[in-house]
Amino acid sequence: MKKIVVLALLAFGLQMNAGTVGSIVFPHKAHHQEKQYKKIEVSEVSKEALAQIKKHYGNYQISEAAVAADGEYKLVLVKDNMPTTVTFSAQGEMIKILN
Repeated sequence: MKKIVVLALLAFGLQMNAGTVGSIVFPHKAHHQEKQYKKIEVSEVSKEALAQIKKHYGNYQISEAAVAADGEYKLVLVKDNMPTTVTFSAQGEMIKILN
């Protein structure tokens, strides 16, 4: 009789553990490396990119420019004395407004 009770408790314990094994979450640390930009003169921005930027943001002046190794630009655009930092692809397509 004791064996039956022990086996029942063992089976119950295993069943309770089986439900939690599938729901164990392992923390994943994302390794995000921020892109590095090198400051450049505005005149060094590619003509193709400048043409696209002027086409869509012609009312803005480019006050600062930087470029990443992959050709992505980070530009500070100014309109009405309000600076806005924006990233653009090498072709002049807007990627993201940073502020």
